[in-house]
Amino acid sequence: MKMNEGVEWVMHSCVNLSWIPGEAVTAKRLAAFYNLPTAYLNKQLQALTRAGILTSASGPKGGFQLARDPRDISLLDIVVAIDGPDEAFRCTEILKEGPGADAKADYTKVCVISQAMRAAELTYRRELAGRSIADLADEVVRRYPDAPGNTRNRFANL
Repeated sequence: MKMNEGVEWVMHSCVNLSWIPGEAVTAKRLAAFYNLPTAYLNKQLQALTRAGILTSASGPKGGFQLARDPRDISLLDIVVAIDGPDEAFRCTEILKEGPGADAKADYTKVCVISQAMRAAELTYRRELAGRSIADLADEVVRRYPDAPGNTRNRFANL
C-alpha cells in the first residue's frame, strides 16, 4: 500500500497547528515551514477542511486552524480525508475464473487471501483510529521538549 505524500505533510501541519491554537496560518507559511510546494499542500489542507478537520478563512488574517480538539482528530480521519475511504485491497474474485469455481460463491468472503488482506487492513485502520494528532504532538514533546516553542517562533518569523 502506498499513501499519498500529502498524508505526511498534513499530519505534520496539524501537529504544528496544535501548538498555535487560535492562530490561522496560511498554506504559504505552512509550506515554507518544510519547504513544500504551496499549491499542492493547499490542496491537501482544503481536503482536511472539507472533512471538518481544519477550518479556513480568507483575507489578511486568514489561513488554516484545527477545527476540533487535536485529541478528537485521529490519524485515520486524516488518511481518509486525503486518500479516501476505500480499502487498499480490492478482491476482484479471480477465483470465479479458476478450476472448480462456484458461480454462486462470494469469494470476497471465502477467499483466504481476501480474508488475510481484510484482517491486515482492519488492524491498520484500528491503529490509525486509536492515535490522535494530540498523541503525536505529545510524543514529539516527550522526545523534543522545545518543539512547540521552536514551532511558534518559526511561524512568527515566516
